[in-house]
Amino acid sequence: MQKPLVPIWNLENFFPGGSHSPQFEQFLKDLVEQIASFHANTKASPVPQTLEAAIEWSSLLTEMQDIAKKVRQAGAFVSCLNAQNVKDEKAKLLSGQLKQISASYAAVLTLLDDQILNIPEDVWAKLLEQESIKPIAFPLNERRTKAKDKMAPEMETLANDLAVDGYHAWGEMYNTIVGRMTIPFEEDGVIKNLSVGQAQNMMNSGDRSVRERVFRSYEEAWAKEADLNSAVLNHLAGFRINLYKHRGWDSIHKEPLEYNRMKEETLHAMWDTIEKNKEIYVSYLDRKAKLLGLSKLSWFDVDAPLGTNNKKVSYEEAAEFIVEHFRKFSPRMADFAAKAFEERWIEAEDRPGKRPGGFCTSFPLSKESRIFMTFSGSASNVSTLAHELGHAYHQHVMNDLPQMAQGYAMNVAETASTFAELIVSDAAVKAAKDPEEQLALLEDKVNRGIAFFMNLHARFIFETNFYEERKKGLVSIDRLNELMVNAQKEAYRDALAEYHPYFWESKLHFYLTGVPFYNFPYTFGYLFSSGIYARALAEGPAFEQKYVDLLRDTGSMKVEDLAMKHLGADLTKPDFWQSAIDLSVADVKEFLKLTE
Repeated sequence: MQKPLVPIWNLENFFPGGSHSPQFEQFLKDLVEQIASFHANTKASPVPQTLEAAIEWSSLLTEMQDIAKKVRQAGAFVSCLNAQNVKDEKAKLLSGQLKQISASYAAVLTLLDDQILNIPEDVWAKLLEQESIKPIAFPLNERRTKAKDKMAPEMETLANDLAVDGYHAWGEMYNTIVGRMTIPFEEDGVIKNLSVGQAQNMMNSGDRSVRERVFRSYEEAWAKEADLNSAVLNHLAGFRINLYKHRGWDSIHKEPLEYNRMKEETLHAMWDTIEKNKEIYVSYLDRKAKLLGLSKLSWFDVDAPLGTNNKKVSYEEAAEFIVEHFRKFSPRMADFAAKAFEERWIEAEDRPGKRPGGFCTSFPLSKESRIFMTFSGSASNVSTLAHELGHAYHQHVMNDLPQMAQGYAMNVAETASTFAELIVSDAAVKAAKDPEEQLALLEDKVNRGIAFFMNLHARFIFETNFYEERKKGLVSIDRLNELMVNAQKEAYRDALAEYHPYFWESKLHFYLTGVPFYNFPYTFGYLFSSGIYARALAEGPAFEQKYVDLLRDTGSMKVEDLAMKHLGADLTKPDFWQSAIDLSVADVKEFLKLTE
């Protein structure tokens, strides 16, 4: 790789000038005009009754995909602007403007979906057999099926329009609240005002007094904002519940399951198998408590590093390590990661004013991605960096497919990222020469199992129970805290001494309006990628092309079919899940053995 590597992304090649870019302003104006034209063309187009008419009508699908790319390009740019500087007021305005544009586009799609729904069955079947349509046959059929499940087109359009200043506006309100928050922390007699992201990083400190003081200040800060955030969460849920009611949906899990293209049996098989394997993770938590000189861990101890070996790595060292170990599995993946580092696709600088968390977003017109995180040199940061590069690589191998065939769901999106993370974390454990460092890295790896099997399970349990209560009316702050602690106790098998009652508030994922139930897909992705990783270890370099083929199919298949085609696995049965969990359990057993 060419050096030096700069941990600040380059957005200028998309639209120079950031939130004040004249080019971006013009781009949005042109997009508005194109959507208006698309609307007129769709409205004027009769529902085709013959194959010839359907082939002519399909030009609307080409226009739809072109607009989808542009909406996604604009959305990626605005999300990057808002993440890099939470105080960028112009970026917030652009976000609101884009939501209006997206709503007008969604209104046309509702109209188009109604036409898709009303094409005669025999004409539809023949249309899907056309060579130009075959690559997008799956997402088209999916749209047709979903259209049957929704309200009348004019009602769906009204719901989309109202969502801009209702549903999505509440999500933006949460971002505004978090953006202005500071977490005061006293160090050497000086009080620092930390961002939420910086405070979260400090809770990984090796010094328990630091962890506890940051956590207390963190909880206090969230408590002060609980009245506003509880209102936001209640109204987000209320919107969803009412929309589902008018669509005739009775299950709160219907939308997330359909969005993730998975069956309810698969979801239950996954959680049930995890439940049966939790005892060894409780043993791990108990052992970690003893190693830290505690009778039981508290919430802020779960991610604490063990020992005094808090080795820090530079951004360049992390980049070299990731590229080196990607290369052992896939030279193409390694070359791609090197390009991302060299061309400044990554925003990793540790500075105040950034949004907490990490993400990867793609710019389909430019065929590039951008990665956002805050890098402070920990092993966990290196894993996060690898994770987000996995997302970017997934998009990279799909860039030549039609836009509709690139629409993979969140659960399989987490597969490529977690796979990349496994490569790097395994390599880190093996590369460690110091026994204490090796133990710390192994423990970091085991902790990911805790996150996917316990932390995320708590989120799923909380959200499921919260939505049931919300159907009866507003849920109070005290009750939200109670629901959250109960969920954490259930998910962690009551293995902790203290929990995080305001987690319903501090976890951004509960407030996202783009994806419902932003929790179980992470666990699915972790275990699905573990199964793929086991196959990669067994087959070596020969698996590289099979892996790419699997990723390319993620936008065109249900997950059960994807697993059967590429892995020969039935996801509705426990066998696959158990085999994937066994890999994680092996790490726990090794940890318990090393710490006897």
